[in-house]
Amino acid sequence: MKAGKFILPIIILIGATLFFSIFIVKEVNQAIVLQFGDPKRIILKPGLNFKLPFIQNVVFLDKRVLNLDTPPEEVIASDQKRLIVDAFARFQIIDPLKFYISVGNERVARSRLATIINSRIRNVLGQQKLQTLLSEDRSKQMALIQQGVNNEAENFGIKIVDVRIKRADLPQANSDAIFRRMQTEREREAKEFRAKGAEMAVTITSTADKEVTVILAEAEKKSEIMKGEGDGLKNKIFADAFGQDPEFFGFYRAMQAYQKALIGGETSMILSPDSEFFKFFGNKKK
Repeated sequence: MKAGKFILPIIILIGATLFFSIFIVKEVNQAIVLQFGDPKRIILKPGLNFKLPFIQNVVFLDKRVLNLDTPPEEVIASDQKRLIVDAFARFQIIDPLKFYISVGNERVARSRLATIINSRIRNVLGQQKLQTLLSEDRSKQMALIQQGVNNEAENFGIKIVDVRIKRADLPQANSDAIFRRMQTEREREAKEFRAKGAEMAVTITSTADKEVTVILAEAEKKSEIMKGEGDGLKNKIFADAFGQDPEFFGFYRAMQAYQKALIGGETSMILSPDSEFFKFFGNKKK
């Protein structure tokens, strides 16, 4: 019974010792074994590993290619033109011991790298004109930037895989001035187009009015000609009819006169029964 009382604590102690002695390095990590803060071993390969419990601890570092977004930086080109440059970099920890001794952890490393990259961008791009920075020659400048950053990053056990510019814009004040200038230019062009449109509208309207006047005059002329031809034809027909039967023609004309004169109205006419006007109303001779 007394021996049993000691077995359980011993088992727990052995289990705790094994638990704190074993650690696993994943494929995406590399590890540094520290003893009271002093590096003892560097483990680069993944797998199961052992350390002294309670007196040693393990620091894990990422061995993948990592991304770094730097804060936007204002660059003054050699022609005194200002530009806001937003860059990013890709880096990898290639010497974990040097990395741990120089910067300690990834957060500090990112801060140091961002400062180095922005400083290098100002130095390299500041020697070029704005037109060069916005042209295809920018790739050469980025190569110089990457080379300079790599030289300093080696002191931290870091390799710079790539440095790129995500965005290069003019400062807000310059952008606003350019926008206002473009807006003024477009408004001027719009006014010119409207003026030309109004001028063309007046020309088209005047031409249309002139054509309408000419067409109406031609139509009226043709109408008068046709009316004259019709009256002439009518008179000819009447003349031919009068020549064939003068008495009937006289009677027809009298009937027309009666129709016009005898229409009801307020006008009164006093004529003699013997008037020529009533010759067709007289008594028929026996």
